[in-house]
Amino acid sequence: MKTLEKIVAEKLLRIKAVKLQPANPFVWASGWKSPIYCDNRKTLSYPGIRNFIKLELARIIAEKYEQVDAVAGIATGAIAQGAMVAEELNLPFVYVRATPKDHGLENLIEGDLKPGSKVVVIEDLISTGGSSMKAIEAVRNAGCDVLGMVAIFTYGLPAAEKTLKEGKVNLTTLCDYDAILDEALRTDYIDESEIKTLQEWRKNPSGWNPK
Repeated sequence: MKTLEKIVAEKLLRIKAVKLQPANPFVWASGWKSPIYCDNRKTLSYPGIRNFIKLELARIIAEKYEQVDAVAGIATGAIAQGAMVAEELNLPFVYVRATPKDHGLENLIEGDLKPGSKVVVIEDLISTGGSSMKAIEAVRNAGCDVLGMVAIFTYGLPAAEKTLKEGKVNLTTLCDYDAILDEALRTDYIDESEIKTLQEWRKNPSGWNPK
């Protein structure tokens, strides 16, 4: 029987929300070269997958965080999915901007987040963990308690693990890098000769130099 991680990996690979190109690396906005690229916004265009992800995220929150008062999505990738999860759980929803709005009330958190609320943060993708941690700090600075964070996918980079550990954030994801590699290998998306390249990248993504 397949694990949840591998079921989600199959879905992400099938709709090309995750792409693997060891021989022709992508260039991230940070300038890093990478053999993998993830765009979970694509899941929103597939009702069956969108609903599956919504229900699994909601299930995790209901099982792990019974005391949750509100759901916060991180802009922009987790706004839609976060709102759907909040609707499923019948909870208030807010979203956290990367930077404060440059006009009006200059909000960093959009919505009505009451101080003292116990919040679960939703993210679509964990890379270095930096932007996720900024959003969590914004929620904490609003006088709320962050119970944990749930996400669709994580690259499992050492930098993210360090950042979230130092920030005392409990992270649960539906899928991870190892599950993607296992499923990609099983379906012949990649072959054994490419696994080493993909594993080497994760060890040092900022300094990775494909040959």
